[in-house]
Amino acid sequence: MTGGREESASKPPPARATAREWTGLAVIALPCMLYSMDLTVLNLAIPSISEDLKPTASQLLWIVDIYGFFVAGLLVTMGTLGDRIGRRRLLLIGAAAFGIASVLAAFSTSANMLIATRALLGVAGATLAPSTLSLIRNMFLDPGQRTVAIGVWISSYSAGAVIGPVLGGVLLQFFPWGSVFLIGVPVMVLLLVLGPILLPEYRDPDAGRLDLASVALSLGAVLAAIYGIKQVAEHGPDAVSALAIVAGVAFGWAFARRQRGLADPMIDLRLFRLPVFSISLAAYMLACFVMFGMFLYNAQYLQLVLGLSPLHAGLWSVPSAAAFIAGSMVVSALVRRMRPAFVMGGGLGVAALGFAMLVVLPAEGGVAWMVASMVISSLGLAPVFTLATDLVVGSAPPERAGVASAISETSSEFGGALGIAILGSIGAAIYRSAMADAVPAGLAGAAEVEAARGTLGGAVALAGQLGGAAGAELLDTGRAALLHGLRLTAGTCAAVLLAMGALVAVRLRSAAEAAQPKAPSDCIAGALTKTHTAGSTTRR
Repeated sequence: MTGGREESASKPPPARATAREWTGLAVIALPCMLYSMDLTVLNLAIPSISEDLKPTASQLLWIVDIYGFFVAGLLVTMGTLGDRIGRRRLLLIGAAAFGIASVLAAFSTSANMLIATRALLGVAGATLAPSTLSLIRNMFLDPGQRTVAIGVWISSYSAGAVIGPVLGGVLLQFFPWGSVFLIGVPVMVLLLVLGPILLPEYRDPDAGRLDLASVALSLGAVLAAIYGIKQVAEHGPDAVSALAIVAGVAFGWAFARRQRGLADPMIDLRLFRLPVFSISLAAYMLACFVMFGMFLYNAQYLQLVLGLSPLHAGLWSVPSAAAFIAGSMVVSALVRRMRPAFVMGGGLGVAALGFAMLVVLPAEGGVAWMVASMVISSLGLAPVFTLATDLVVGSAPPERAGVASAISETSSEFGGALGIAILGSIGAAIYRSAMADAVPAGLAGAAEVEAARGTLGGAVALAGQLGGAAGAELLDTGRAALLHGLRLTAGTCAAVLLAMGALVAVRLRSAAEAAQPKAPSDCIAGALTKTHTAGSTTRR
């Protein structure tokens, strides 16, 4: 033990980043911001796309969803590919493909063409997160600087979510719907010009060949599981969604079993044996679970209960996004004063307080209360996102940073999808139960009646047709049902966050090196590097 301490004490401190690396970070943030913008601006363009291309209901669903499906399904593959061919090279290839696909999407002449180009955008988009995050892992060797850099990286997504609706609304006011896709072209051109100048190249010098069977199994596992979860969220549980989830689990099991027998696996499963890796990953996934799940309710409350326009509802989301950015940027200062376990555990506790406020959300005039809740929740979750990402990526040896980044982002996709499915299903069940007898009998239009019993949006439309006292009563019942579901779901989220906060504070305290609270991931990365080297030697 003493010898280990002497070795640690004699080891020179990691090199600190220079102006070149910080300027490169700004370049890295551009595609991340664009990725987030691309998710938000499409929703604004849906009415114009529907009017122009006249997609069927199924085609419209695929236009919206296929981008996320391909991003989620290919993250691990792209992370592994970046480790093998070079993170910068993969990022630039993805940027070029994203720009070309954006132009094709903007000038799509049919719904099927738009679906195909959105799929291509998803393939290109899957290169962005693992490439950019793994580059940060290698560019910022000093743990404190790396935490700041990851905070900037995460903040760029929040910035894109804020800028997207505003910029998209302006473009759609004056230009056709295709203009929202062209936003990405100048950004990607700038990345292609500055990337080779400012971003260094990193790859695993000892990487083996990419196992195509593993690629197929990982893609099948993620796509099938995400598809099944989204089907549950949108249509409720049925045979198709159950079969998809079971198939995803089966593919995942086959993928994990194959990795154990490969000399150079896509994912080193020993990563999951590290408590700091697995606990941080679980915290990150849970944070995405509650955040994305509650987004559904927040938007419906602001627009359908309080009657705000989409633009005004979007503007009221700006304070929480600003709070998320602020919370991400103070993490480095916090970990200099306390252990990462306490920062993450405390953040989960603060987020629980924000969600608990929604348990007593007023039915009328609750804008300020809702915004305050969202701001507090964002301030609490931001350190969790930043530190969990730092710990997950820092736990892996540098040559495996790409796949570690991909695992982190895949857990985020799964957490968000599960949150929408499970929390959305809870609210939908409460709403359907309350509305079962609320719709007046004998009304014409079975589809309208069924829609009113299924969603508050349907109830608002039917209430407008009914008018008078019957319409007002139906609307009041629907709003009360949604509010009841929101309050119950928020209380459940608060309880889960408190429990997870306690677990993180206790488990991470013992897993992370207490002797180096300022460098939460450095010691773990070193330990895994030794394990990885020993394993490689054994295989030889």
